[in-house]
Amino acid sequence: EVQLVESGGGLVQAGGSLRLSCAASGFTFDEYHIGWFRQAPGKEREGVSCISSSDGSTYYVDSVKGRFTISSDYAKKTVYLQMNNLKPEDTAVYYCAAASIHWAIPIIQVGVDGMDYWGKGTLVTVSS
Repeated sequence: EVQLVESGGGLVQAGGSLRLSCAASGFTFDEYHIGWFRQAPGKEREGVSCISSSDGSTYYVDSVKGRFTISSDYAKKTVYLQMNNLKPEDTAVYYCAAASIHWAIPIIQVGVDGMDYWGKGTLVTVSS
């Protein structure tokens, strides 16, 4: 059974930090790229960050560059998203997703329809 399980969401004040985790199981971890997407109320789901299983390269949407950091622990089959200096506009449900390493472009650019597996999401709320 394929599973992507997110954790680490919560309520924080603007300027605070959270670390999200995505624990993967049921598939060959190094055959997939892992990304983070988010969906705010009334908004489309958007790509936030992803990490390449081919070379470890990381990618970020412009709005989070310099504030968020994605990383991967191969042994634990877990991907993290460290979120610093959070802003109210970061409020969203954050989803972990996996896509085949056959993609040669960052999977947040591929978009939601190209993902093979999704987690159920974890809610991040940033208050003013």
